[in-house]
Amino acid sequence: MHRLVEPGQYRAIRYTERLAEAGAVASVGSRGDSYDNALAEAFNSLFKAELVRHRGPWKSIDDLEFAVAEYIDWFNNRRLHSAR
Repeated sequence: MHRLVEPGQYRAIRYTERLAEAGAVASVGSRGDSYDNALAEAFNSLFKAELVRHRGPWKSIDDLEFAVAEYIDWFNNRRLHSAR
């Protein structure tokens, strides 16, 4: 017997309801437009792989904050980008 609402659908409904309760707007847009979050997701993947999993765990929040600042500086200024 097929369920009327799958667990993933329920979570999506509940998430939408919670956004409305908080007065927040869900991310809008479609793939390929200026609202696409693929770039952010790609960066988050790299960030997790290259910093969080590779160099953690940290002893304190200060150590983590410093590591994040170093990573962002490296990523933006010294990392080899494909455009080079």
